[in-house]
Amino acid sequence: MNLVILETLFSVVKLQITEEIPSWAGKGEFFSITRTNEELSIVCPTSIVPVSNLKDVEHDWKCIKVEGVLDFSLTGILSSLANPLAENNISIFAISTFNTDYLLIKVHSIEKAKSVLENAGHTFI
Repeated sequence: MNLVILETLFSVVKLQITEEIPSWAGKGEFFSITRTNEELSIVCPTSIVPVSNLKDVEHDWKCIKVEGVLDFSLTGILSSLANPLAENNISIFAISTFNTDYLLIKVHSIEKAKSVLENAGHTFI
């Protein structure tokens, strides 16, 4: 499987369910906004996150993208990435879209993650 590491540094922000989606949340080359009955979760470039009073925020994430469009009939894509990483104690934050999958990995683990995934047969382009 072909993978690419996006250049941007990302943050994961948790807001209260009652909060509106902030205007800054929908900017950048890649962002994800998810609302559940428990939280409002935002993944976006760190450069756009305000330095205000956000209390639930995790910085220093890099993003690995699965290249190409994945057909819905394909199985095991995410597990082929997540399992080798888990076996090497590398935590992930996974996001799937209509087209493909993304894995957020902490900056301090990105080189190890790349090596682990290459050893598992994946290719970085």
